[in-house]
Amino acid sequence: MRFPSQTSSGGVSERLFTLGEIPGVLWTPQDATGPRPLILIGHGGGQHKKAPGVLARAHRFVTECGFAAVAVDVPNHGDRPKQEEYQRIATEIQVRAQAGDDRAPLIAEFQALVARQTVPEWQAVLDAVQALEYVGAGPVGYWGVSLGCGLGVPFVAAEPRVRAAVLGLGGAQASAKAATRITVPVEFLLQWDDERVPRSQGLALFDALSSAEKTLHANPGKHGDLPAFELDSTLRFFARHLR
Repeated sequence: MRFPSQTSSGGVSERLFTLGEIPGVLWTPQDATGPRPLILIGHGGGQHKKAPGVLARAHRFVTECGFAAVAVDVPNHGDRPKQEEYQRIATEIQVRAQAGDDRAPLIAEFQALVARQTVPEWQAVLDAVQALEYVGAGPVGYWGVSLGCGLGVPFVAAEPRVRAAVLGLGGAQASAKAATRITVPVEFLLQWDDERVPRSQGLALFDALSSAEKTLHANPGKHGDLPAFELDSTLRFFARHLR
């Protein structure tokens, strides 16, 4: 794990890193020592590890909860090289969207393909980050919606270190089978008028989760209209389950 740069601002230390071919960023309290909870943040489609929403969440996890947060560029995003197969499917999804055709089967294919790569990558990132003295082997949470949900569901299902997850803006067509293996507490976010994920598919994914504690947060609005106040709920949720 290499750290080519480190900056600090507002009580938050930000370290860019590479782990093999994986580019990522780690946020911790400034001058942090000792173990602490860690949140892995999965970014949305077309975004990257330092997208504005990722940065906002990471800074609040650090400043208000004292957690560490980490995000990486998923394949075909951010600083990762473009891969022909991923690019082909992503282009076809855009073409279908412009034509008003059903994108769900292609989105499911894309997410399943990428998850086969991201699950072991994210597990390797957890291994490396938790080996750092100022992060340590504390409890882990996962936050991811949209693409971050499609990739996060198989990751949470496969990774026993994750003790709580915030998921949402995703559908059962891509993730239902893996969702049945999730038993940790989940807060699930759904936009009632989502133009990308049919409401029935989002509800079906929530229903597929095997968690004894799962809460559905449904709000009016389209896919990109997730209310800002849901981040406040996220902070309370992780503080309750990871401390």
